[in-house]
This record gives sequence, structure tokens and C-alpha cells, in this order.
Amino acid sequence: MANKSRSTQADIAKLAGVSQAMVSYVVNNNPNVKIPDETRQRILDAIKELEYVPNALARGLRSGQTKTIGLVVPDNSNPFFAEMARVIENLGFENGYSVILCNSDYELEKENAYVDVLLAKQADGVIFISSGGDEEISQKLQESHIPFVIVDREITGFQTDVVRMDYQLGGYLATKYLVELGHQEIGCITGSPRFLPNDQRLDGYYQALEEAGIPINPSLVVQGDFRIQGGSNAMKHLLGLQNPPTAVFACNDLMAFGAIQIIRQYGLSIPNDISIVGYDDIPFAQAMYPSLTTVAQPVPDIAQSTMTSLLRQMKNKNPSGRPSVSRQIVIQPKLIIRESTASRSNNNAG
Repeated sequence: MANKSRSTQADIAKLAGVSQAMVSYVVNNNPNVKIPDETRQRILDAIKELEYVPNALARGLRSGQTKTIGLVVPDNSNPFFAEMARVIENLGFENGYSVILCNSDYELEKENAYVDVLLAKQADGVIFISSGGDEEISQKLQESHIPFVIVDREITGFQTDVVRMDYQLGGYLATKYLVELGHQEIGCITGSPRFLPNDQRLDGYYQALEEAGIPINPSLVVQGDFRIQGGSNAMKHLLGLQNPPTAVFACNDLMAFGAIQIIRQYGLSIPNDISIVGYDDIPFAQAMYPSLTTVAQPVPDIAQSTMTSLLRQMKNKNPSGRPSVSRQIVIQPKLIIRESTASRSNNNAG
């Protein structure tokens, strides 16, 4: 008897007493071949007894489809990207695709290696959230003739769809709200300068200050790393200034959490002493105390637009693998006001 974990169609044919071609017709549910019910049942019984699992890769090579989608994210420990991956995986499943998740940890070398793996496995499509300025990897995807969509980044010069947020508007909304609350000394904790979304959020911060006639103070802008520790380190620096800020805009929620930890360690109150605004609206933002005022990125909308774009490309794939018309889909952010912000008149810092 064959090893059940490695049963083949030949093993099924031998057990059922039929030809291997007959087994193939049943396994692939070939509509053009009429098989007697008794014969079909013997084959199905043999499949069950041998616990046969079809070779999806071999089937994919024959059909030209592997029914897989690659998803490359910079940090799957970040709740924003984790939620994005979950929604995309669900949408993929609903459309008959398995999603292969690749976490690059913000490392270009690792990101490049994962793209090579997806190409080698002949994924039907790739959703690419890059780690930064890596046009070379995008060029590799472009030349592969595999449909792909760039998400959450603005990498120009490629014939493919891009789904992104209006990050400058998000930074503007966060800072403008703090200005409207009466704050003048507003700090900003940025992420890595390699990321265009980070630069655009910072541009929104500058725009709101300039619009309000508030001089830009470079000492109030501190670089973080999009993680909690980066927010903590940046907040220590801001509180060490001779004139610390009365409000802070952190360019993502994780850095806002790190900033809040340090504010409390210094014996200060949120929002009575310092107001905090984050960016992303991850689930913890609403659950923490005080709940975090933040700029929401509607993950379901981003994921749905991304999957719709990729499915469109895969369905209408031309010989080059690229869409005949590339699109840039820009999704608008929204400011969510919660408990971590208060008017300057209620603020005791400074």
C-alpha cells in the first residue's frame, strides 16, 4: 500500500482498478468526459482511503494559474499592516485565492528576496507595500509580467495601479485640529525619512502651521521609527527641551503610544498637560485610556480597492502582464477626535 501522505493518481488508479487517465478526469472534474457512476464512486472511495491531496502546483502549471497572491508588507507586527493583511486574505479567499504573506521587517534585502520567492512560485499576482525607496524591486515586478499593485506608497514611473492615502491631508488635519485647540508649540514625531508617506504627513504638519502663521521650529520635529520605542525616545527628547511642546502629532499610532508612556513616566497628564494625536486608527487607539485622537486610514476601503485592482489586472491580463491603463486611487483620511486632546486653556505645560 502506498504511503498515504504521498499518494499519487497512479496509486488511486491501481486501487480502483481503472486507468490513470480516468482518475485524472475525476480529480479535475472534467466536464467533457462521461464516467459511469459506479466507476466514479470507486475512484472517490480510493481517493478517500489513500487520503489523496492533489498537487496544486502541478495543476497550476498546467492551467497557467497557481491561485495564489503574494502580499509583501514592511512590518506585520504593526496592527495597521496586520489588519490590512487580514482583510486582503479574506477577500482573496472569497475570490478563490490563497494569500502568501511576506514580512520584510523594513529590510530591503529581505523584501527583495521575498519578491524573488513569489516570482519563483509563479504567484498569479502581487500586492506590494514597500519598505521605502526601492524602485529597483518595483522594476523587477514590472519586468516579470506578473500583475501587481503598489499600496500605501507612491512609486511613480511604473505601469500598474497604485492605491494610497492622501497623507499630506492627514498630517494637515491632525495639526490644524491642534492649532484650533489653541496650541502654538506643537511637536511632531516622524518615522523613517526613507518613506514618502512620512514626508507627506510632515508636509501636512508644516502646511497647517504656516497657514496659522505659526513659525516652524525645527527643534520640535524629532525622528522616530514607526514603532513604540521610537516614539518613546522622541518624546524624551521633546520633554527635555527648554520649551517643550503642549501638543504632539505622532506620524503613526504606535509612536503615539510610546510618547504617552514617557509623558506618564514624567508625571504629566494627557490631555491636561500635553495633547497627543496619532495616525492610522489601529484598534488599540480606541481601547486605550485616554482613547487616542488619531487620523483614520479606512483599511477595508484600501484593501477592497487593492484587491479589485489586482483582480482586474489578472482577469484582463495582456501579454506584458501590465494593465492597459494604470490608475492611481487616492483614499481620503478622516480625523477621529477622542480623549487625548484638549484645548490650550486646559493645558498646564509650558
